Amino acid sequence: MWPFGQHRHISEQDLGDLHGKVAIVTGGYSGIGYCTVQFLARKGAKVYLVTRNEEGTKAAMEKLEEEGINDGSLHWLKIELDNPRSAKNAAEEFLKKEDRLDILIKIFPVLLECLQLILCNSYLGHFILTENLLPLLIKTAEQEDSDVRIINVSSRGHTMVSPASFIGKDNFNKSYGTSWLNNLFTYGLCSFFGFMKSLPGLCLTYLGLSKLANILHTKHLQRRLNDQKVDIICMAIHPGAVVTTTIQQYLDSRSAWSRTFFRALLHIIFVPRRQGAMNSAYTAASPEVKSKAEAFKAAYVDPVGKIVNPSASANDERLANELYNTTLEILKELKI
Repeated sequence: MWPFGQHRHISEQDLGDLHGKVAIVTGGYSGIGYCTVQFLARKGAKVYLVTRNEEGTKAAMEKLEEEGINDGSLHWLKIELDNPRSAKNAAEEFLKKEDRLDILIKIFPVLLECLQLILCNSYLGHFILTENLLPLLIKTAEQEDSDVRIINVSSRGHTMVSPASFIGKDNFNKSYGTSWLNNLFTYGLCSFFGFMKSLPGLCLTYLGLSKLANILHTKHLQRRLNDQKVDIICMAIHPGAVVTTTIQQYLDSRSAWSRTFFRALLHIIFVPRRQGAMNSAYTAASPEVKSKAEAFKAAYVDPVGKIVNPSASANDERLANELYNTTLEILKELKI
């Protein structure tokens, strides 16, 4: 069953033909990113896995090819999302290689031991990548029969924070809106999985903040494109409760008894990564999204393909404007 409610039965066969289309997937060598890449390639797309880890990515690409990608193709492009200049360089390198970009999917595989980098990795690095690729995305959208989509993978974790403001870069360093109950839950979760023992109370706060920032960027970007009358569909999605690579690695390190017990528990609560990837694949490649474009523009999409209302903060246009302006200030300081 799908956690937290019923899900629509959508399979790979429901995805559209992607021959002639070019896609980027960040974080595409593991977890839901790996399966998303597989879905797109099997439908004929030319897919760039934009990651830091060349060795791990090329091993993943070999495995994907062994499992079968039909006549799609896979390519690697280096990015270090915690380095803003690397994000810009990745975009510039892509622009040298391709004259179109139809699908941009941004997934950040969170490593909780890198708490301080979560917001930079998950939001700022992806913001820089997106903005530098935007002219090519717009150029592609202007072509006949185009269908350009930008997908930010967020989560329901965005509901755990409620910032009062995003004015000024100092707001990026604050702990926003967590209740004593959330802190208690966070401590229990992080301690249970052995994560972030030195900073348990901040764990989900910063994760939630990065997820909220991605939704706000999605909505702000859609408004800008609408004002320019550019027909691009921007969406933020929740993949569902997925057994991530991080959780799997933790379980593998435990005793046989612990692995058996917790895998049984996770089987009830979580879904496999392939099932979790279906929402990103659906929003990227389903013909239904194109046929209902106005509904999906700036939408927050639950699994699978269900448009739902995000938190009040995620719908706050003032917060989105503040975040955008503060981000530009930060990039100006960095001379990017």
